This record gives sequence, C-alpha cells and structure tokens, in this order.
Amino acid sequence: MTLLSPPVSLRPALAIRLARNADEVAVAQRLRHHVFYDECGAVADAATRATGRDADRFDAICDHLLVLDPNHHAPDLQVPGGAVVGTYRLLRHEVAEENGGFYTAGEYDITPLMARHPGLRFLELGRSCVLRNYRSKPVMELLWQGIWDYVRAHGMDVMLGCASFDGTDPDAHAETLTFLARHAAPPAAWQARALPARYNAMDRAPDLNPDLKTALKKLPPLIKAYLRLGCYIGDGAVIDHQFNTVDVLIILPVTRIDPRYFAHFGAPTPPP
Repeated sequence: MTLLSPPVSLRPALAIRLARNADEVAVAQRLRHHVFYDECGAVADAATRATGRDADRFDAICDHLLVLDPNHHAPDLQVPGGAVVGTYRLLRHEVAEENGGFYTAGEYDITPLMARHPGLRFLELGRSCVLRNYRSKPVMELLWQGIWDYVRAHGMDVMLGCASFDGTDPDAHAETLTFLARHAAPPAAWQARALPARYNAMDRAPDLNPDLKTALKKLPPLIKAYLRLGCYIGDGAVIDHQFNTVDVLIILPVTRIDPRYFAHFGAPTPPP
C-alpha cells in the first residue's frame, strides 16, 4: 500500500502515513496498549500481558494509519520517520466480507443497514488512540486528513465504527447519551441497533432536556468531531467490559459531511 507514503506533513514535525509492514503494525499495537490498558483501565488477558500489545484477528486484514513525531524518542514506539504517537485502524468493505465481517458486528446489527444500501461501500474505523501529550485539535485533524485521503483513494461511501465513553456505567453519561439519542438518531434508511444481548437504552434522563452547548462540553472529543462532520448515532449503547468503555455506533455517509470541511480536507473524488 503506497497511500500516504512518503509521509504527508500537515503541521510542524508531525506526519501521517500507513503502516508498511507487520513490524510497524506491532508498534501501533504497543501504542494502543499504552493508551487502552496502561492508561484507560482495559482488562488484559494473558496474551496481552505477555506481549504488551493490544491485538486481535482484525489487525492482519486492516490498514493502520500512523501519526509520527520524529522528535519524540520512545524506544518501543519507533518506526522509520519517528515515534508513533497516534493510530487508527481502517477496514474496507470488501476485505471484511472476505474475512468474516466487521469488528462492529460484534456489538451492533449492521447487516440490515448494509443491505439497505447495496451499492455503497462501507469503511470501518476503529482502535483510534493518541498518546496523552498529543491529544489536540491539530493531531485529530491530521488523523482525519489521513482517513479522508484513504476514503477518496478507495472510493468509500460510508464510514462506521464504535466510539467510546470512559467507564462501564451508562448512567454516568446519562445526559450526553440522552442528547445523542434525541438529536443524532438516523432516519429509517440509516438505522442500526445494538445486538439484543448488549443493548442499553440511550435515552436515560427523561426529565432532562440537554442542549447542544452543554452536550458538546461533555462529549468525548472523538464523538464531538464525528458529530461536527455530520454523523448519525445508532440505537443503543454497548458496555465493553474488556476496554472499560460504553460504546455508541457512528454512522457517517460521505454525503452527510458538511461541504465547508472540503475547503480544508479536499472535496470528494468525483465518480469516473
């Protein structure tokens, strides 16, 4: 895969490109371990503890975006070009179909959603993480630029995946989950629901009427960014005890993206 290689620099020092080999994917997995397990309290199994890497079967079939800082010297995060300080995992529709489906299907019933749009190509976004000292708007924009370049290069039509709140108590996020349920739910054509065994209602505060300004202050930055781009939120929150999170489903058709973002990131590639 040559997309985004050589690195594309969008701010001083930092650059973004795809992982080029299994060794670089392993570095991304170590970064994920630092963030998910060491920092955020994910529960490691024996293999994860032994390797110090967050890994699953999907890693081998995904492309992995890497944000690089040549001036950050972390020995276990080094690849050619610098230390990996941010990463995102990308899984294309046709690759998922050839390898048992999307990771998201373990939490949400996305089969009816995809069946309603047989002519569209879906891209799953997942395992997003950024080293603590790099969690800033420029780094998020850098990751988005990499995703958007990938979407245009491969002609993807819809992005989807799970985004997370910290902890495993939906009631701790009652106000923001309620806001999402009432104000970001999709129309019928784009609806998808959490699997019955994992479903938790999102409208948890019937006496509250959370407004946009209040909700945006409390939402995780990643979910906030997706909302600003025009995403829908699926029906139902899912508790992920392994990763110590409450997950919601992001559904982002490319046609929903606000055109004002194209001035910064580039307009969609027109069909041939």
